[in-house]
Amino acid sequence: MRISGTFKVLFLLWIGLSSCIREADDPGLPVSPMPVVRLEKGDIEISEGNRDTTLTFKVQVEGLSLTNIVVYYATVAGTASAGSDFELVERGTILFSPSVSSREISIKIIGDPVKESDETLELVLLDAVNAKLGANKAKITLRNDDLNPVDRVAIPVGGPSSPLSYAGYQLVWQDEFEGQELNASSWTFETGDGCPALCGWGNNELQFYQEKNAFVGGGYLVIEGRKESAGTRNYTSARIITKGKREFQFGRIDIRAALPEGRGYWPALWMLGANIDRTPWPACGEIDIMELTGDRPNRVLGSAHFGPNIGQHQFRTSAKFLQGGAKFSEAFHVFSILWEKDKIQWLLDDEPYFQITPANLNGLAYPFNQPFFFVFNVAIGGNLPGPPAESTLFPRWMIVDYVRVFQPR
Repeated sequence: MRISGTFKVLFLLWIGLSSCIREADDPGLPVSPMPVVRLEKGDIEISEGNRDTTLTFKVQVEGLSLTNIVVYYATVAGTASAGSDFELVERGTILFSPSVSSREISIKIIGDPVKESDETLELVLLDAVNAKLGANKAKITLRNDDLNPVDRVAIPVGGPSSPLSYAGYQLVWQDEFEGQELNASSWTFETGDGCPALCGWGNNELQFYQEKNAFVGGGYLVIEGRKESAGTRNYTSARIITKGKREFQFGRIDIRAALPEGRGYWPALWMLGANIDRTPWPACGEIDIMELTGDRPNRVLGSAHFGPNIGQHQFRTSAKFLQGGAKFSEAFHVFSILWEKDKIQWLLDDEPYFQITPANLNGLAYPFNQPFFFVFNVAIGGNLPGPPAESTLFPRWMIVDYVRVFQPR
């Protein structure tokens, strides 16, 4: 039987294809490796700058790809804060078709003119479909290139001051806020919005406290109120305390400061009973050396809070006004108390204007004969000042020149 040339060719092709199919189905033969996806660029350092900028990272596919590859990525906060230092990406997606081996991821860095510590974040490849992950992390360090933030604050010139000594007293502690950082041996930051235990810090306040809103330079402590998002809040500020580090019982306390103006600002220089962890507020006692609401920039309040529990909370307070249209934002003033057993007297620029004794407490326990610690903060919004107005300017500052504690010799 004769076989045509065409039939021979078709027969040989069938034999070859059959052999290829059998070889491909043979589990003993090696399988092509899965492609690998990796970040082409590793860790980087950049200057943060005062304006927003965009970083670009190349993502590379290595190896043969016969199908679509999906890669998921995220930006992850280190010491940098999402929303104020960089734009948060919780789960971004990039797609590679078989003919594409390189794509780019863009990361937005948010600039500002605030001097702060160098900060970090990471770009992370989270997962890949139809590929394996290789180098999947890049650390981004934001090098701060700003001046000390105090340099951009309008520090008032002049205003009353107080002496370094008084007859019959000795200076036992002072902070003149020298150097470039808050003294950690005296102060601790309280951060957040008070939640879950005390959301709004017990006063329906609107700010989120963070360390970067307090800075030291030129001999001043500055606490800055900003309109910006952090946590679940739309405003930020700072709150510092001396609890467990500097606690005092009796004496004269002088604090020289200038205060922010504008509805919604609520700066305070105050003290809490050092036994607050065992005896909750208000039974521990609260001494407000100075409070101001920014809608009344010529008025400060001196107050004392007391009572066995929140349901029986009481307070005594008095106001002191500047005359002739002067404002506490325009010059420094000295806020003081003279504190002795069974008596506290409030003074503005060494002029007494208010006092309390046990006789003023309607028979309730007098909690002010024990050690207290300092609290310095600028709240925004809350029960006393109400929310900021459309006309309220941000940022604004409480500027503290010094705090000094004198006790009888």
